[in-house]
Amino acid sequence: MKFPPRIQSLELHGPTGRLEALLNQGGANSRCAALVCHPHPLGGGTMHNKVVYHAMKALNDPAHGLNWPVLRFNFRGVGRSAGVHDGLAEREDVLAALEWLQTEYALPILLAGFSFGSVMAVEALTLRSASSHVCALAALGLPVRAESRQYTYPSLPTLKLPKLFLSGDRDEFAPVDELAEVVNSASEPKRFKLIHGGDHFFSGALQQMQAELLNWLTSPATLPQQ
Repeated sequence: MKFPPRIQSLELHGPTGRLEALLNQGGANSRCAALVCHPHPLGGGTMHNKVVYHAMKALNDPAHGLNWPVLRFNFRGVGRSAGVHDGLAEREDVLAALEWLQTEYALPILLAGFSFGSVMAVEALTLRSASSHVCALAALGLPVRAESRQYTYPSLPTLKLPKLFLSGDRDEFAPVDELAEVVNSASEPKRFKLIHGGDHFFSGALQQMQAELLNWLTSPATLPQQ
C-alpha cells in the first residue's frame, strides 16, 4: 500500500535569517531530492503558487512513481521569511536551501524553479559549490522580459548538467523566438519543450506540465539508470 507523503513545516537558516519552508517527505529509497523555487514576490509569488505546487506533486506523489522528498521555501521577505526582496540576492536563499537538502539527505538534487524561481535557480548554480549538489535543472516558465525587467543568462553555456526548459508557447514573458535564443545558448544536455496554447502560468495545462517534467526526468539521458 502506498501511503500519502507527509508534510513538515520548517525554518531554514538563510543569509538574512529565517526562511519559511515546507518539506514533502519522500520514500525511504528515494534516488533524488528536489528543490522547487517560487515566482516573483512582487507579483504575489510564494511557495504555495499553483505551478510550484503541481511541480512538487509530480516529483513527490507516489502516484507518479518518483516519491522524492521535495523542499519548497519562501524567498526573503515573503510570508514568514526574514529580510526584504532584492531581486538577485535571492540566489543565496536558493543556495541555503540546497545546502539544507544536501545535509539532510545526501542525495543528488533536482533544482527546479518557476518564473523568477527559475531565474534564481540558474543564478544559484553560479555560486560556490551549488553545482556539486545539483544533478539536473528544470526551468519552468523561464522569463526573458517581464514589465521593466530584462533577464539574461550568460552562465547557461557553462552549465553542463541536464537542463529542461519548459514553457507555454503563449508565455507573455518569454516570446518563443526570444526564449529559443536563450535555450540555444545553453550547453548540452538540454531539452526545450513548448506546451501548445500554454501561457506563463500553464493555465489549463498544469497536468501536461507535470507529464513533460516526469517524461524528462525518467529519461536515461537525464538521470542514468541505477
